[in-house]
Amino acid sequence: MKEVIPRVADEANADPRRVAIGGISMGGFGAFDIALHHPSRFCAVGGHSPALWNTGGETAPGAFDDAEDFERIDVIEAARTDPGPYLGEPVWLDSGSSDPFIPGIDAMEAALRSAGADLTVRHSAGGHETAYWDRHWDEYFSFYAKALSRCPRK
Repeated sequence: MKEVIPRVADEANADPRRVAIGGISMGGFGAFDIALHHPSRFCAVGGHSPALWNTGGETAPGAFDDAEDFERIDVIEAARTDPGPYLGEPVWLDSGSSDPFIPGIDAMEAALRSAGADLTVRHSAGGHETAYWDRHWDEYFSFYAKALSRCPRK
């Protein structure tokens, strides 16, 4: 927030107030977590096969420090109980049909839909792998470009 956005904006001669955030796998989780902690900061947030778990017991070893760490940054629960940070911008969720994170992605989708988020969801053939993401770059860039073109100067 304090280093990357200003540096990229400077190097790309871009407006640092008009930023979208997204990521693949754990980066998708990270995008939702950062957006949660910086409400109204981003023009869009996207999770591409985001690593989302319904409980701390489901997580991969090392993904979180411990159960308390998981609970502190449980983005699905946050979307259920206080979805405000996700309501001010377009949100993207996608996964392949054999992605192991589908239960968490479905839970995030349900929470965001229930809250009335501006949500785009895509499920298509594939797994949690580079070949899946490579087939969807055009969709991802189109989503972010559209969101940024409509984003007011914050």
